Amino acid sequence: MSEAPSAPGALARGQEKAAATPCYAALDLGTNNCRLLIATPAGQSFRVIEAYSRIVRLGEGLSQSGRLSEAAMDRALAALKVSAEKVRRRRVVRLRAIATQACRSAENGADFLERVARETGLRLQVISPHEEAQLSVAGCLNLLDRRADAALVVDVGGGSTELSWVDLQAKPAAGSAAQAPIKAWLSVPIGVVTLAERFPEGETATRAWFRSMVEHVKAEIAAFRRADPMRELFDADRAHLVGTSGAITSLAGMHLGLRRYDRTRVDGIWMSRDECEAAAEGLLQLTARQRADQPCIGPDRADLVLAGAAILQAVQELWPCSRVRVADRGLREGILMSLMAERGGRRRKRRRGVRATAAA
Repeated sequence: MSEAPSAPGALARGQEKAAATPCYAALDLGTNNCRLLIATPAGQSFRVIEAYSRIVRLGEGLSQSGRLSEAAMDRALAALKVSAEKVRRRRVVRLRAIATQACRSAENGADFLERVARETGLRLQVISPHEEAQLSVAGCLNLLDRRADAALVVDVGGGSTELSWVDLQAKPAAGSAAQAPIKAWLSVPIGVVTLAERFPEGETATRAWFRSMVEHVKAEIAAFRRADPMRELFDADRAHLVGTSGAITSLAGMHLGLRRYDRTRVDGIWMSRDECEAAAEGLLQLTARQRADQPCIGPDRADLVLAGAAILQAVQELWPCSRVRVADRGLREGILMSLMAERGGRRRKRRRGVRATAAA
């Protein structure tokens, strides 16, 4: 650790250097969450200087009505206004703000994004499911175990789930989402919000109710055949899963018995398939109130965490792996890596241009 500057002049120079370090930001408006990450480049990675996350449930009721409700849009706007202020205060030089399944599928999604631009100054881009899968993989690259031959990255959102089959025998281009070695990908329009709304819990959670969710998700995934060339790697246990979502990190927190959620202990841990199922079974023993009282779940996720566990179990039954790596990272990190990779590419081009001019 470096020492603090002792002289006023050194302190001023340190402040100038900090101010000169460019800040980049990634904003992700999903079906359930609004998340912002602001970071500065640090070698081949980045250093987070501010993170913000708010559960807004933008897609609440969307699966029934086909539209974003006024209450949901108001909640999302409140979080986006906070995000916009943080971006301005940090003097972010490059921001990419994206929206996913809720805004993709809602009849009034485009109108809502126009309202967001008017009221916050933020212009959100609705990205395709394919790009969403690419960015999620890019954000999790450091968690892929290169000793394995393949991995399946499962990004469980509020309104959709993206599955990306990754060839670990191929070398990705560092920091480039477009070059991540994805051999097959699938987006299913099922997330924790849509699944929980389709299968209301009732007074108590039962194994039969949980099983109905698992089978519903399996039916959506089972017909996908483009990943079949990689199946023998999974059958031989030469592959692993990477699970990225609030529901999966909540399962991990339950598994660890944390008294409060700690990202440093959750991000990157390995869980066996049996441990994942045991955590889900433990949740089934709790009432909704008891789940809300769990420090790694809370009231905002109490009615969604079992839907997330059902999605994970459906994937594990169709693509069995003995190991699951838990990721408290994903889309935003992939966006930041892409933005910083573009910056590095422009710098290299400028340097080559200067050398060519000097040579001439």
